[in-house]
Amino acid sequence: MKIGPFDTSSTRAAASGERASTRAAGSSDAAASSESSTQVALSSTAALLGGGDPSFDTAKVERIAQAIRDGSFRIDAGAIADKLIDNAQELLARPPKH
Repeated sequence: MKIGPFDTSSTRAAASGERASTRAAGSSDAAASSESSTQVALSSTAALLGGGDPSFDTAKVERIAQAIRDGSFRIDAGAIADKLIDNAQELLARPPKH
């Protein structure tokens, strides 16, 4: 995906104007209008990286979100480090693409 030039000054002004108009008009109206005009296109590589199965466990997502909201969500740094090491070893074991 290629993104063109990015002018932060005009984007910030537009974003602050959008926030003000969203508060005035109601967030559901603003969200509906922005969603209807938004288009996303994935490259073939991005589609392959997605795994092909877009389903996920909504109940698990809600449990995690609730745990974050109430402050009981705990991060297992050891498990994250182990997965990162496993992933790195898997990537290093792959033959190089030419």
